[in-house]
Amino acid sequence: MQNALSDIKVLDLTQYIAGPYCTKLLADYGAEVLKIEKPFTGDGARRVGPFYQDDPDPEKSGLFLHLNTNKQSITLDLKTVCGKKILLELVKEADILVENYAPRVMPSLGLDYAILAAVNPALVMTSISNFGQTGPYRDYKATELILSGMGLHMHFEGEPTREPLKFPANKAQYLAGNYAATATLGAYFGAHATGRGQQVDISIMECLISPPEAGAWLMAYEFTKLETNRVGHRREGSYPIGVYPCRDGYIFVYGVVSFFWPRIAAWMNMPELLTDPRFATPAARRENHGDFDALFIPWLMEHSREELFHSGQANRLPVAPVYTIDETLQDPQFVARGSFTEVEHPMTGKIVYPGLPFRLPETPCTPQNPAPLLGEHNHRVYVERLGYTLAELSKLREMGVI
Repeated sequence: MQNALSDIKVLDLTQYIAGPYCTKLLADYGAEVLKIEKPFTGDGARRVGPFYQDDPDPEKSGLFLHLNTNKQSITLDLKTVCGKKILLELVKEADILVENYAPRVMPSLGLDYAILAAVNPALVMTSISNFGQTGPYRDYKATELILSGMGLHMHFEGEPTREPLKFPANKAQYLAGNYAATATLGAYFGAHATGRGQQVDISIMECLISPPEAGAWLMAYEFTKLETNRVGHRREGSYPIGVYPCRDGYIFVYGVVSFFWPRIAAWMNMPELLTDPRFATPAARRENHGDFDALFIPWLMEHSREELFHSGQANRLPVAPVYTIDETLQDPQFVARGSFTEVEHPMTGKIVYPGLPFRLPETPCTPQNPAPLLGEHNHRVYVERLGYTLAELSKLREMGVI
């Protein structure tokens, strides 16, 4: 049985996170993804830790290994005349090309969309950049912190009397990769129907502004012209909500909806809370949150996460333990669904990877292949596919083209 994207050929000129995550999604669901890397150094993610067994090696980067499963790798210097010629040969047979260079780079190489489309009019070229291909910020560099700050998320995260907080890790990069994969497939199906491709312009910044959270905030401002400020745990007009300590760690409690309040009182076995004027209304609970915490936290500290999780569920409350990584890997729900998978790589052996984010029962995916070694598929692509001789391959290596 074929995978969902088995007939799609992708040229992957991406590096680090946003672009590789886009092409990883395509590869993991069956597309043939040919990763084109700079000779000798490759994708910059190869030099980003953590490294397997703390051994800094370009073939042992956890980030690279995760983001490049099911891909092939060739080396090619696009700054050389010969390198550009080879890329155009590959473009002739490709359906999609994905790149996440700064907007100036591909035109400066003589490889902008107009040039590529002249070779293959049906090509879809997806360009991922910090601020998009146009506008006054198009050539600006950005970090995750900059994107979070300008993309509204930091404005709403954190306690109201403290500085704004950034989401952990690289949410903007992964979100952009997700949007890029979706938009790329939409453009591909359009090209498949009409014979004409297009350049997909992905702005990482706009991906942050577009999701439901930022979209809702923007619409609220448009309707009211009032700024929404940080409210910390006391959000959505009621209380309690947030992460709280318990006997053996932390739990998350979501009790902001009014009809949850009687359930919280029953959960705590404190029916007197329902007649206490300090907590009689959502506004009162929010105003007197300190008084409630003085009762709530000592009660939580008498119980374990497991006890609170199950007793909360029994009282029909959204309560969940805050897991460590090891606990997440062992959770019976994730184990039952195969949320994690073992992949064997020649430099690391068999280790656990995140699984695929969604299931397609009618076109199930094959087991994940490991991320490629740098230039691992040079012979397969240059000799077997493009017809170069072994002597020509050696010459290309001597010239530094591959």
